[in-house]
Amino acid sequence: MKLLVFTLSIFMALGINAQSIRKNYQEMTDAEKNALVNAFLQLRSGPDLISDLANFHSDNFSFGISPQPDIHFNLPDEPELQVFFSWHRMQMLELERAMQAIDPRISIPWWDSSTDQSTASPLWNFDFMGQFDGLWGLNRNLDANGPLPDLADVTAVQSMTDFLLYSDDMERGDTHRGAHVWVGGTMSTPLSPRDPVFYLHHTYIDKLWTDWVQEHPGESSFIIQSMLRYDGTYVFDGNTLPLTNPNDVIDSHSLGVFYAENGLAELFAYTVSNTYNPVEKFYYQYTIEAGRGFTVPSGANCSIESLNEISLVPGFEAASGAFFEGMIEKDSLIIPPSFAMGPDIMQKPNPFPYDEALLNVHAYDSKESVVNKIAISFSPNPFRDAIGVQMDRRYRTATAQVHDLSGNIVASKSFYNQSYLEVDNVSDLRPGIYVLIILADGETVLNEKIIKR
Repeated sequence: MKLLVFTLSIFMALGINAQSIRKNYQEMTDAEKNALVNAFLQLRSGPDLISDLANFHSDNFSFGISPQPDIHFNLPDEPELQVFFSWHRMQMLELERAMQAIDPRISIPWWDSSTDQSTASPLWNFDFMGQFDGLWGLNRNLDANGPLPDLADVTAVQSMTDFLLYSDDMERGDTHRGAHVWVGGTMSTPLSPRDPVFYLHHTYIDKLWTDWVQEHPGESSFIIQSMLRYDGTYVFDGNTLPLTNPNDVIDSHSLGVFYAENGLAELFAYTVSNTYNPVEKFYYQYTIEAGRGFTVPSGANCSIESLNEISLVPGFEAASGAFFEGMIEKDSLIIPPSFAMGPDIMQKPNPFPYDEALLNVHAYDSKESVVNKIAISFSPNPFRDAIGVQMDRRYRTATAQVHDLSGNIVASKSFYNQSYLEVDNVSDLRPGIYVLIILADGETVLNEKIIKR
């Protein structure tokens, strides 16, 4: 083992830090996978943070068009309440901090569902995520209700430039929705955070947002100033979670969260604060570069560990009185002492209690409306080349109209004696927000905003 120790400004970072280098789960060593599995199991054997996060997510999933704050599907109608990206970022941070109390080297990896789509993927191996299905009663049904996104889906959403359109397209589109319905079982319900794969999936969504923010600096913004659970009043296991403004967590680097790719982790623009951990540990088995505003102030304690290479590039600062160590470790040493408990815990089934929210297996499906006691659903939203409208029964005459925000009809199609309408003359519309109006037997039965991408 090689040890590089520097004891050499200089401002303290405010806010919440998780000090983690996140990577694709396919880059994890066996020891890292063991530590992550063990942490999930241990969190369920204590005050059960996994259950608490899942129950809160379910209880506040979506209230439709309502002044009550909720987590999902606030766009396009309620931009003043939308917190999709920021809320889930805080959820990942909360879980990651709890895991780091077990092993400070742990970071939540991501699952890239646009490329890793096999039911035989190592993701589902019994020694990794596969074991939780039976132990926790998740009732997964892989690849039965897809689809997962493809690279074109991810490229399309990441190329959007308007933050509200980007947020809505991400949340409702296959890039986010796909993994929920493809995994099935608990993942397709409001209790989806019961499944550990939820956290690997949402870390991927968080990574995409991080990439988008770097390409569009200053474009992300939230109207709401606090978030449910993270409003300074919620207590878990005797601890009050901090008040968090969603606008304060837009920059993942300021939180100490970095995403590594292609064997390189770049730790830039961050000040060590030791807010939650007496030693901030950054671990990545490949190359780590630290600099360009990476600061260890006086009195702060930071450790960077790699199995291969650590490079301190210009802009790295360690103030007098700070403690910084850079270590080249062996993988055999990167195993938490508590892992000896792992096999015993793994052999113990720990299913979640029954909850009626499990019946809502369409929680992530397309938006539904009930207008004038007529049940209607339409999808996809956002749309590209066509919009499908499903009504609860056949109508003698029906007309689908697409209006721009000035009220002009930009597409229209009439149907006779049908319950399903396919509006397929919208491919030439410019990307943006429109209004979909459905008239059935001369009566307006639907009037909803819809997004073209």
